[in-house]
Amino acid sequence: MKIAITGATGFVGSRLVERLHKQGNSVLVLTRNTTFAQKVFPPEAFGNVEIVTYTPNVSGSWQDAFAGCDAVVNLAGEPIAEKRWTPEHKQEILNSRQLGTQKIVEAIAKANPKPTVLVNASAIGYYGTSETATFDETSPSGNDFLAQVCQAWEAEARKVKDAGVRLVILRFGIILGLGGALGKMITPFKLFAGGPIGSGRQWFSWIHVDDLVNLIVQALTKPEIEGVYNATAPNPVRMADLSQTMGQVMSRPSWLPVPAFALEALLGDGAIVVLEGQQVLPKRTLETGFEYQYPNLQPALKQILK
Repeated sequence: MKIAITGATGFVGSRLVERLHKQGNSVLVLTRNTTFAQKVFPPEAFGNVEIVTYTPNVSGSWQDAFAGCDAVVNLAGEPIAEKRWTPEHKQEILNSRQLGTQKIVEAIAKANPKPTVLVNASAIGYYGTSETATFDETSPSGNDFLAQVCQAWEAEARKVKDAGVRLVILRFGIILGLGGALGKMITPFKLFAGGPIGSGRQWFSWIHVDDLVNLIVQALTKPEIEGVYNATAPNPVRMADLSQTMGQVMSRPSWLPVPAFALEALLGDGAIVVLEGQQVLPKRTLETGFEYQYPNLQPALKQILK
């Protein structure tokens, strides 16, 4: 296959490109930073990778590159929990997903021949937060900022169906691997200062990065996969359990809590991503017969932290 990928140099995207390249596929990497992309995917190691410069929120000649692609994977989006949610940053978070997806769908609609499938990222923030509720793919959306972003993001992706293109929306949980959220949590544990963040009672719906990549590949290759799927492991845990398991795997204490106010001081409203969670189950994902390599947290953390 020939597959166009946005967000390809990121934590998930780079792993996906490696996998697809190893399988003998051609990959079109759309990037704002060509120099960085060439460092991540050096031509001598990634002979089947073509790098195209694009401006995510603006129509342009980059859209012509979609003609002849078999599939598109849209992973691009401004990081959510990296800095304070100023009004400007919230707008960036929304635009990078809503406008970015709009331009991808526009490119697919114009392409001749067209890709047959769009795999579009979304997030479990779609459901809002709760300490008591359980959510699956049929659950209604929440009404906080992240839920609104996810609704707008998915609404743009759905327009690709007007062009007769199969759509798969994957609502990502918190992705575990060397990088991302876990990368930030490892350091305090190494310094013997690890512990639960906030109350410890909030749900942590996670997925191992290898399972997520496998799920994306399944979405690309199985024509019967269509619609919304939760990209989470079938066994979510509470934050206190995550901290305890990390402590066990790393042979470090896990009792020193990170107070909520410390995180709020750093991230402002963005702290909600970590301080409030949701218990999300991958009901439809399991119904496809998808087999998780890491359905449980401890083996997942052992593999990552070994």
